[in-house]
Amino acid sequence: MFIWEGNHLAFNNSASIWIDLVLALVIMAITGVAIFRIIKRKLVWLTYGATCLLVLLSWMFSLKLMFGISLATAVILLVLYFTVNVAEIRPLMSNTLGGNQIGFGKKNTEKIFDRHALFLKIDIAVKQLSKTRTGAIITFERNVELTDFVKSGTLLNAPVTPELLVTIFYPGTRLHDGAVVIRKDQILAASVYYTPTTKPLAGKFGSRHRAAIGISEITDSVTVVVSEETGRVSLAVAGELVPVNIDNFLRTFEDYMFAEEKQED
Repeated sequence: MFIWEGNHLAFNNSASIWIDLVLALVIMAITGVAIFRIIKRKLVWLTYGATCLLVLLSWMFSLKLMFGISLATAVILLVLYFTVNVAEIRPLMSNTLGGNQIGFGKKNTEKIFDRHALFLKIDIAVKQLSKTRTGAIITFERNVELTDFVKSGTLLNAPVTPELLVTIFYPGTRLHDGAVVIRKDQILAASVYYTPTTKPLAGKFGSRHRAAIGISEITDSVTVVVSEETGRVSLAVAGELVPVNIDNFLRTFEDYMFAEEKQED
């Protein structure tokens, strides 16, 4: 418990103010790093960092009231944030502490799920969508999280199955417009909307293709696009749209999903 003794803040056991300050700053620094590593949201850690700076400045200038308020604010911010976002933080913390990366960009994702089995399911779904000329856009999260983008859609957190993907994009269903976002082997959300690319494209491309290119320009995701008019399949990667022969879809898709790992090898 902190108490004031003269001009100094101390524990009841008379520990020095330096110990008080160092302990407080170390705890706040470690927690701040944890927030940045797990959540990676600039507004959160910038706000928290500013509060920690206020704690330090108020101590340096002997502003007792401000020191107490800012220190209490830092603690309250942590408690409130983790309480409000506990459902979102739990799986992220589990992945971070377990040493596993979210997405497909790291080799150790093989420890989490069978990627090849997932890709076989995607191959079945895409071929069915192409055969029936059902428009679709499916985005696969890699190293860059798409959490902020899925806020525009409907969260599902459902296992990936060909039947579910085909059903989602069936014309007339409530979720068929927009994109499906897949994280690992889960359909994170459906009916997600992206900002379309603004760069000129050679040929006639609809809103799905432009949206797919748009998300690939600002993230390292891989997006599968099925044309509603022709049934043709394309991949949007790094700001480019790559036509894919449906018979070779699985191999081409895997090549792009594993491209980063092949470069490291």
